[in-house]
Amino acid sequence: MTPQHLPTFIPAELCQAVGVSIQTAGTDPVGWSAKCLQMARADVNEDGVAAAAADVPGLKEVVAKAHAKDIDLKVVALPGNPWIDTPLRDIATEIGKDHPDSTILVISPSYAGTYSAKYDRVTLEAGQDVAKTGNPVLSANNFVDELGREHFSWTALTIVLVVLVAAACAGIALVRGRLANDSVK
Repeated sequence: MTPQHLPTFIPAELCQAVGVSIQTAGTDPVGWSAKCLQMARADVNEDGVAAAAADVPGLKEVVAKAHAKDIDLKVVALPGNPWIDTPLRDIATEIGKDHPDSTILVISPSYAGTYSAKYDRVTLEAGQDVAKTGNPVLSANNFVDELGREHFSWTALTIVLVVLVAAACAGIALVRGRLANDSVK
């Protein structure tokens, strides 16, 4: 059996989201991190949400709203902030392994982390920027609204600029070739 490799850091705040106290989790941080991650996975598998009981009904409504917009959203809401924001993306990536076609949002009062195979990083980070309200339901709702917005197509701009530069280079080469032929005559 292949051992499961956890991300570098799963914060104790994830344990709070699934009903385990930080004091309990702090007795064995590595062991409880794995247990809490499994508990969060089970919650997300059940209804798309892993959060404190008071936030679950509102977050389920946001998940339903996202599904109506053709966004397969899963939400994990931490009740407190970890000391850095990086673990939120780690948690999202771990949950995303179970739901590779979903968009995963992990939020805390001041941080957000995401995973998605459907949306590009620019769109996800724009959503993360509006998902840091301190209210998990409002944050998740803002995130869904941002994903539904039209964003500037940097890919289209890049293609147009490459074509214009190539045309300019071809034009310059053509003009230089004619000038060189005229000077030879």
